[in-house]
Amino acid sequence: MKQEIIDIIGAGIGGLTTAIALRQKGFSVRIFEQSEKLTHVGAGIILASNAMQIYERLGLRVEIENKGKIISSMQITKQTLEPISTMDLTYFKSLYNVNTVAIHRADLQKILIDALEDVEIHLGYKLMDIKHHSINNILEFGNGIFESSVILIGADGLHSSVRKISFSPSTLREAKQVCWRGVTNYTLSGNYEDSLYEVWGNNARFGFVKISNTQVYWYALKSFMKSAQECNLDKIAEYFEEFHPMVKDMIASTSKNDIHSAEIMDLKPLKTWHQNTICLLGDAAHAMTPNMGQGACQAIEDAYVISEYLSVYPTQEAFKKYQKNRYSKVAKIVKMSWTMGKVSHMQNPLLIKLRNFALSSMPVWLSRKQSEGIFNLQIPIVSNIKNKRSF
Repeated sequence: MKQEIIDIIGAGIGGLTTAIALRQKGFSVRIFEQSEKLTHVGAGIILASNAMQIYERLGLRVEIENKGKIISSMQITKQTLEPISTMDLTYFKSLYNVNTVAIHRADLQKILIDALEDVEIHLGYKLMDIKHHSINNILEFGNGIFESSVILIGADGLHSSVRKISFSPSTLREAKQVCWRGVTNYTLSGNYEDSLYEVWGNNARFGFVKISNTQVYWYALKSFMKSAQECNLDKIAEYFEEFHPMVKDMIASTSKNDIHSAEIMDLKPLKTWHQNTICLLGDAAHAMTPNMGQGACQAIEDAYVISEYLSVYPTQEAFKKYQKNRYSKVAKIVKMSWTMGKVSHMQNPLLIKLRNFALSSMPVWLSRKQSEGIFNLQIPIVSNIKNKRSF
C-alpha cells in the first residue's frame, strides 16, 4: 500500500471510478460527498465504448453488462420515428471488444460502491473552504469538521466547490435548453429492444432506451428563448404533442414526482485543471452538454488516466501530464456536443430538411471515423517507466 492518501471531493460516477482506479494502483483513498445520502438523479446512463473499455480494465465490464442492457445501434429519427440515420454499434464491439451499455444510474452506482468496500464515503461533507498550510491542504466542511489533505481531486461536478475555491473564476454557458429525465415501466420490443432512439422535432427532441427487461430510460429536451421558466413540467405533454404516440405514452406513464429536470449548461474551457497538489476531474474540469452522451464517459476516462500517471510520477508532474493527455480530446467533444445541441433543435423547416438529408446521406465510413475519434482511448503507457513517485 502506498503511503499517500488521496482525497476525492464528490461521489458521482467520476469520483467513484477514480477511487477504484487509485485503489487498484495501491493508493489509500478518502471520498467526501456533500449529499446526506447517495441519490440517482438522472435516472439512466449510457456507457459508450470508451467508458466500457475503462471498466474492462478495472474488471467491472461483465457486472455492468449483466445489470444493464447492451445496445446494438443508435437511431436518429423524425418525430414520426421515421429513420434519419443509424449507427451500427456492433462495429465498435468488433473493434474494441466491448459493448455499449444502458444502465440505471442507481445500479451503476451500487456496482462502483461495492467495488470500494474498504473505502469509507463520508456523506454530509459539503466543502466550504481550502486553506493551504505547509505541504497540506486544510479542508473545511459545512458540518464543522476540518481534514488535512495532501493530494486532492475535485470530482464535484459542474458547480464544483474545489474549482470555485482554488482556481480562477470560471464561466458557465447556458445552452438555453431544459432537459427532463425519467424511468418508466414500459414495454419495448422488436426494433426498439436493443437500440437507443433519439427523436428530433422542431426545437425539441426525445430519447429513449431500455435499461432492463422492464424499464425504459427516457430524456426530453426543449429550447427556450429567455428563461428556463418558460419550460414547465406541467406542459411537457404539450411540448411533444406532435411526436409519435409512443413518446407521449412514455411521458404519461411516468409519475411527475419521478421526472428530474435541469437546465443544460457547459463550462467554458479552463486553461488549467491543476494547482499544486489539487486537480480537477470530469465535469469539474470540462463540463459538457449531454448531446453526445459523453459527460460521464469522459470523466471515466479521466479517472483511469490520472491513476496511471499518479502511480509513477510525483503529484504535480502527474497532474500536468494528465491534463496534457486529456485536454485536446475533451475540448473537441465539448465543442461537438454544443454544436450538436444547436443542430438538433433547429426550427426553420427548410434547414431541418437540409439537416436530415445531410445526416441520411453521410457515408458510413465517415460516421465511424468521427465516433472512433471519441471511442479511441489515449491511455499512457507507464508500465515500463521506472517509478519516480514522491510527494
